[in-house]
Amino acid sequence: MTNTDLNEGKAIKPRLLRDYSRDFNGERANLVAANAAVSAGVLKAATDYRGVRELPRDFSIELKQGSITDQERSGRCWMFASLNTLRYELMHRWNLEDFEFSESYLFFWDTMEKSNTYLENVLSTLDRPSDDRLFEIINDGPSDDGGWWQMFAALVNKYGLVPKSAYPESANSRNSDDFKQYLNSKLREFAIELRRRHAADGTGAEELRAIKDEYMSVVYRICSIALGEPPERFDFLARVKDDDEDGDKDGKKGDSAEKSEKKSEKKDKDKSGKDDRPQIRETGITPLEFYRKYVPVDVNDFATLANAPMARTPFNTRYRIRYTANVAEAGDMEFVNVPLDVFKKAAIDQLSAGHPIWFACDCTQFSLRKEGFFDQSVVRVDQLFGTEFTLDKADALEYADSPSNHAMTFTGVNLDSDGRPDRWKVENSWGKDAGVDGYYVMSDKWFDRFVTELIIRKEYLDDATRALLTAEPVELDPWQPLTRPCR
Repeated sequence: MTNTDLNEGKAIKPRLLRDYSRDFNGERANLVAANAAVSAGVLKAATDYRGVRELPRDFSIELKQGSITDQERSGRCWMFASLNTLRYELMHRWNLEDFEFSESYLFFWDTMEKSNTYLENVLSTLDRPSDDRLFEIINDGPSDDGGWWQMFAALVNKYGLVPKSAYPESANSRNSDDFKQYLNSKLREFAIELRRRHAADGTGAEELRAIKDEYMSVVYRICSIALGEPPERFDFLARVKDDDEDGDKDGKKGDSAEKSEKKSEKKDKDKSGKDDRPQIRETGITPLEFYRKYVPVDVNDFATLANAPMARTPFNTRYRIRYTANVAEAGDMEFVNVPLDVFKKAAIDQLSAGHPIWFACDCTQFSLRKEGFFDQSVVRVDQLFGTEFTLDKADALEYADSPSNHAMTFTGVNLDSDGRPDRWKVENSWGKDAGVDGYYVMSDKWFDRFVTELIIRKEYLDDATRALLTAEPVELDPWQPLTRPCR
């Protein structure tokens, strides 16, 4: 048999195409589906009104959050979700109506740290060829936006936090494409120079590190021009809510005459136009001081739980993924892989105790961005295309069909009469026009299939899982599943 015969055997044959067309046009349902999909798009054509009705937007456990945030055209979802979990705690500790941390502040330092770590990784791989698998991973997007909770924690531990008013958004934080394109080009230029010096005369990593430190001054200049320099100190003023704003939220009615008198006093104050609410005021506070004084949680008191049911990552094991740090000295990303029942119980326990949850998932699957749904019974592409989609969670991770690509925040869950969850409330960071006022509803079935990571307070872990946090970690290579950063 000749090569031509072999190649012809691989081809789509005209006879088969005629058969395909005949079969397609012979089914009326195909024509109806095609008319809908061509006119409205796949997702709208696949939307099942019955599935929508089965996911109401009320929840037996629901946390009151501040105004919705918007990462715009940047890959900072992991940072927004992290800050959203902390701002909830800050708002309720200090009785604030609303609050937002500066995402730009951490974005500046994340970019600096990723640039430094990239050059450090270059120094640790000087003798590897440029087409080496590990070096290709290192060299892929040296300072790109994506990340994980542990990257966030490393930044907060080192640089603290500031309110948005102290370091607002900028054109290049809202849309980081151009900024990161040219910074990455400059970083690769530095990498080439370091590797060539080593190849030319055997200059070692320690000597080259001094050159790297000089290169980092250029990185600082680029970041400062693109984003503005971050503050070393700042002033802060916030007003607490009026005492009667939450008067009935605990179910206590109180004395009606006393309440009427308070309302009358409040009306008199309002007439003056003066805001007499108690103030929280700071002058010249540092970002680390602000974090330690006003954020009532420690970012180190959380653990990363994963539910990755692949044969290569057995449950009840601690894992560490090489070359996943943003802050070089903070270490690589770690997680404990647990069965779904342990995974889900931790989430329910934390929400029941009144604390939101950072989570990562594949947000592209069976989702309606504008309408705010995550559910296979809402997006019926199986009915539209006339074929079942049967990948399970393990195979989808193994074959890169459903990697985690987005981080959000759970702020509620609905438990049925037996205490089982049937839907989850999700706070996103795509602005108020995505979903219903920025919020999504997720079915429990979707949770099981597409949610892969949770950030859980250690106090809500069972004893066996908590013990795994100090077990010797199994190291994973950076090209294995569960290594893609959220954006």
